Amino acid sequence: MQTTTDLIITTHKAAKDLRAATDKTIKTALLALASALEAESKTIIAANKKDLAKQDPANERNDRLMLNEERIKSIANSIRKVSRLPNPSGKVLTKYTLPNGIKLQKIAVPLGVAAAVYESRPNVTFDIAALCLRSQNGCVLKGSSEAEHTNLASIKLIKKVLKQNGINPDCVTLLPSARETVNELFTATKYIDVLIPRGSDGLIQFVRKNSLVPVIETGAGVCHVYVEKEANLKKAIRIAYNAKVSRPSVCNAMDTLLVDAAVAKEVLRELAPLLEKEKVEIFADSKAQAILKKYPYLQRATEADYNREFLSLKCAVKVVKNIDEALAHISKYSTKHSEAIVSENRQHCKRFLQEVDAAAVYTNASTRFTDGEEFGLGAEIGISTQKLHARGPFALEKLVTEKWLLEGSGQVR
Repeated sequence: MQTTTDLIITTHKAAKDLRAATDKTIKTALLALASALEAESKTIIAANKKDLAKQDPANERNDRLMLNEERIKSIANSIRKVSRLPNPSGKVLTKYTLPNGIKLQKIAVPLGVAAAVYESRPNVTFDIAALCLRSQNGCVLKGSSEAEHTNLASIKLIKKVLKQNGINPDCVTLLPSARETVNELFTATKYIDVLIPRGSDGLIQFVRKNSLVPVIETGAGVCHVYVEKEANLKKAIRIAYNAKVSRPSVCNAMDTLLVDAAVAKEVLRELAPLLEKEKVEIFADSKAQAILKKYPYLQRATEADYNREFLSLKCAVKVVKNIDEALAHISKYSTKHSEAIVSENRQHCKRFLQEVDAAAVYTNASTRFTDGEEFGLGAEIGISTQKLHARGPFALEKLVTEKWLLEGSGQVR
């Protein structure tokens, strides 16, 4: 039986074969994977049901784990989109001749082997595998025990399709779901070039503190929507509702609604019935609580509530004096993921865009658009909230590094 280290070494070796594969071969394999996924959707869904059966039915995060025909079709279409994107590897970034006659090029090359540690979202297995294949990177995946059956069925399908299309199937590897495997993963600096954690803030911080392999964070989102006093209120209510309710279990959903005092009564009284229909639990400050006193799912906000990524039908609400107080609140509590202002005041919008430090900053739009596919980048590994190498949707274009090529004719220094 192979150890975790054995599996990682095997993937490292297979990555060399992938870098030798032609663009046509990789595209064909990805298209075949998309079709095979749709054709064998019942097998994947059956495995997924086994995972769901192990969970508490009341767990609000089951939505992240669940797969159905519609979601599988979406994953397959995403794989097709990735296949159509240009391979970022091999692109000439700059080219010139030095004064001594040496010809110099800087080109984009694969990172080598990318590893990912992620929680219950099983679509991530296909997303990361497809992105790594397209960019000619080996891929080591460490999913959670919650999605064990789904991930095993998924990796079996991926490997089968790769083998059928002449690609070494070992270039994509799923590690055992047991937590102990991460210890070997964290120290595999000789074989893994980058490690990406995707999931809760607790998971991300654990990986960052313990991994010797370089880490790119795909951070938790504590996302704000700020309704400024000069907002178009119909627009504001629609945006806030969408940002919270459209899919509350994802990282780009709104966690805190900030409302200027001048429009707070009107905004909250019109928004409340919409949120009530969805049974959204509101954690309000004293001013918002006074306005929403008849709201059935109302609690008084504590300091901790403004730091929470709810990932469910819950949100905090705070009434602020003006844009200065809104910006100060966001600066204090933001995880630098996605932040939005709703306002018709161009100067305030401009100021918000300039001063808010986040991967994605919006004016008059929902935070729910922070997504690789929505940005036209195809599937993503996650949303990076750090500033080195990748920020925002960590998609295909960021799965490369640089390499300098120099062609001389006998020059010495």
